[in-house]
Amino acid sequence: MSNKNKNAMRAGAVSAGTVLMLLMSSPAFALTRDDGDDPGPGLSVLNTLGLYVAAPIVLFLVIAGLVMVMARHSDNVHTRDTHYPRSAR
Repeated sequence: MSNKNKNAMRAGAVSAGTVLMLLMSSPAFALTRDDGDDPGPGLSVLNTLGLYVAAPIVLFLVIAGLVMVMARHSDNVHTRDTHYPRSAR
């Protein structure tokens, strides 16, 4: 089998696999409710922004602040503040 045929077979197999995966994951049955499916009320725009934008930013800032405070009070010389004024060098 030539290189060209091998590449064509490989491309066909990858394409067929991709199409089959997309067909299996299609939302064809998403409109029919399953047993125990009880969706709640939707989120407003403000709730969504607070949950997915503001909360991660606040959590990041709290964790970064705690790390900075704990590093300042550490006995490890490698975690202390090493930015001294030029005159102290």
